[in-house]
Amino acid sequence: MISIIKDESFAARNIPFGIAEVHFPERESWDENAFRVLAEEELSACRSCYPEYDRKSVFGDNPYFRFFKKFKKTYLVMLQAESVLFKGRSFPADNPVTAIPFLLELCTFVLSGTHDVDQMDGPLTLFTPGAKFPFVGLRGDKVHTYPNDICGCDNSGIILSMIAGADERTCARPDSRHVFYPVFGTPDTTDEWIHTNLERLESYIKVIAPEAVIEKTVV
Repeated sequence: MISIIKDESFAARNIPFGIAEVHFPERESWDENAFRVLAEEELSACRSCYPEYDRKSVFGDNPYFRFFKKFKKTYLVMLQAESVLFKGRSFPADNPVTAIPFLLELCTFVLSGTHDVDQMDGPLTLFTPGAKFPFVGLRGDKVHTYPNDICGCDNSGIILSMIAGADERTCARPDSRHVFYPVFGTPDTTDEWIHTNLERLESYIKVIAPEAVIEKTVV
């Protein structure tokens, strides 16, 4: 398991943070068709839960929606769920390594992501920034952390921000085989909720790659 450090600024907040570290076998051994079938079944089940979707009733009390609102930001998972579940956008399954946490987000509204462990420099340190610290975002754009954000860095800089997203250096690529999936908590989520989503994430991984080696933890 990658080394995870909680600095005092983060530890004092008592916010759960989950990680699933995965060693995937080579793609030739994956059952991608089984994953596509799983995704269709999971998304169909999610749609059936909201026959008359109303944003306020579904997301009004969502802890992630409320957390993002404090930063005057719209919760991206909400927009993605609306697009895929209710507006006909296709589910992007071309790269299952990144599609796995996306499926988790769409079906649970939890916030996740993907990072390439082989691109990391040292341990992951979780921290709460006191200012706006710049870093290069997932798409190569300039982004920044926010005061009271939930963030992580390695020895070379910031790699994740709950509000701004993943960095460019450690984001997963099509050939990434050793990754970690963060499952973010908020001040209003419990350890049990994070554990439940890590278990669901593991079940998705095992459908496509039964031989994948998975380690999970909540810190």
